[in-house]
Amino acid sequence: MWYSREGNTLRILIYAQPGAKSTEIVGMYDGALKIRLNAPPADGRANDTLQKFLAKQFNVSIRNVKLMTGEKNRRKKFYILSSSVDPESLSSVFK
Repeated sequence: MWYSREGNTLRILIYAQPGAKSTEIVGMYDGALKIRLNAPPADGRANDTLQKFLAKQFNVSIRNVKLMTGEKNRRKKFYILSSSVDPESLSSVFK
C-alpha cells in the first residue's frame, strides 16, 4: 500500500520523475504513487515542487508536508499532517 494513516498523520510513498513537461499523478510504480514533476532535480527544486503539489492535493499548508526520506532519490516518503483528503480519491485519477 502506498499510504498509511496514524491519527492525523498520513504517510505516503512517492516515486518522483523530475524533468517532465507538467506536474501530475500518473499511476503506481513499485508500490509507490508515481508523480511527474515539472522541475529539474537540481538544487532541491524537484522536492520543492513535489512538496507544493502534495500540499495542494491534500488541501493542507506547505508546512504540513514533510519530506522524511529520499531527498536525493526518486523514492520518497512524506508525512502529511492534518489532511482530511482520502488518498484513494487521488488514486482514482489514474484507475
